[in-house]
Amino acid sequence: MTDLRHDVAGQRRPDRAALAIGAALGFLGLLVGYDASRLTGGSYAQIGPTAFPYAIAAALIVLSGWTFVEAWRGQFPAREQDRIGPIAWIVGGLAAQALLLHPAGFSIATGLLFAATARAFGKRQLWKTIPFGILLSLAVWGVFFGLLRLRLPAGPLESLFI
Repeated sequence: MTDLRHDVAGQRRPDRAALAIGAALGFLGLLVGYDASRLTGGSYAQIGPTAFPYAIAAALIVLSGWTFVEAWRGQFPAREQDRIGPIAWIVGGLAAQALLLHPAGFSIATGLLFAATARAFGKRQLWKTIPFGILLSLAVWGVFFGLLRLRLPAGPLESLFI
């Protein structure tokens, strides 16, 4: 497969996809900075609630500039072709989690996401990964529920422990 980022004379052209990513990073940095400028409160401390969002905004803008420079130089390595199968497994797992989170609870929904992601990375034994993902998610739910006192959506499985 030929690299499409060379012109007729063999010179590297700017990477349009990377330029778009740089623009998106810059827009996101400006958006975070604008949002941080609208925060109020915290005047009793030297570092208020805007310090961290401003740092994130600055980092995003720096990354945007760096991405633009590298994209203009054509310095990004050639990308691999996307394989639709693994992407479909992960997107399907995310959709299943979103649809099942409240009716089935955190553990079952996230366990199915875990299994779908494992399948996308080549683990074909769903009969192993689904129960393992559910048990791992139940442990995470237990940490949030018991130690952190945060409430994740509970379903029939979590109801056994409440």
